[in-house]
Amino acid sequence: MTEARPIRVLVAKPGLDGHDRGARVVASALRDAGMEVIYGGLWLSPEEIVTIAEQEDVDVIGLSSMNNAHMTVFPRTLELLRERGLGDVLLTGGGIMTAEDMEALGRMGVGRLFGPGSDMDAFVEYIRRWCETRARGTEGRGTCPTA
Repeated sequence: MTEARPIRVLVAKPGLDGHDRGARVVASALRDAGMEVIYGGLWLSPEEIVTIAEQEDVDVIGLSSMNNAHMTVFPRTLELLRERGLGDVLLTGGGIMTAEDMEALGRMGVGRLFGPGSDMDAFVEYIRRWCETRARGTEGRGTCPTA
């Protein structure tokens, strides 16, 4: 019997956005919740984000966008995930976004998005529930572990 691994989450800052305090807070909360966090750092392109996600075999990508590039960065990252056969990776995140933009991204296939001041417990619980659903059996690379 193999021991289950923790949920693996890539936290990254796409584009020219240098405001990483929120991403670091999220990364700490996810680590405190027992998840394995890979912090991708600042100024990443969608291509770099997806490459890291592929190399690190992550279950979840959390992007933090504070510079109004979310309507470009999230769709491109989602497109690349699908092109590389990683469509089963949850793309979620947050930042400064209007409710309308969050809804539009959701219709494209992006997971739930969280704005400034969001409850970290709610974010952790969202990821856990998503992974529990994946672990109950879906197609893709395999199943998402439960934490």
